Amino acid sequence: MSRARPLYVETLIRAPIERVWELTQDPELHARWDARFTRIVPTGVRADGAQEFRYELELPLHTIRGTGASLGERESSGGARTSALLFDTADRLSPVGAGRGYWRYVPHPDGVRFLTGYDYEPGLGGVGRMLDRLIVRRVMWWLTAWSFDRLRIWAEEGVPPERARLRARAGRCRDRPMRPARDVMADAPESLGRITANE
Repeated sequence: MSRARPLYVETLIRAPIERVWELTQDPELHARWDARFTRIVPTGVRADGAQEFRYELELPLHTIRGTGASLGERESSGGARTSALLFDTADRLSPVGAGRGYWRYVPHPDGVRFLTGYDYEPGLGGVGRMLDRLIVRRVMWWLTAWSFDRLRIWAEEGVPPERARLRARAGRCRDRPMRPARDVMADAPESLGRITANE
């Protein structure tokens, strides 16, 4: 993966974990709140249970297309759950190349701590690596955090993400783990290693 710091976003969602799971694991619902995607279409299931998919991100002059695989798991320890993700694109105009990441759903007295850690290789060659350090990685963090807040509003208040655009605030999310020295990607669930091995 790239040498830049992996991205981390965390929010507290005051809603049942089942509701958060539904809004994040259903590809059609996921694409509604996550601004990093316009469309997510399941394409098959691997032998290990990982869901393969293709995705699109419609931009004003170009649509970025790619593929990926995700594996959601319900853990028994304290009711926590995880979802591991791989993604890639052959689009030469995409500023984001191959990557991997995870979601964690951690029960909290007030709801669910929903968090992600992910990293990726910059696209666009040498220019892309420079742009990633200066702009792209910051934009990706903002898009992720803003999307997480739209998800929070939807889960807590029932306000569809299409109507929460002006209410959502990226600044409501954490950008580092509670233990700052912790390696974000070292916290990835074991399932990420499994789907990586089965690429």
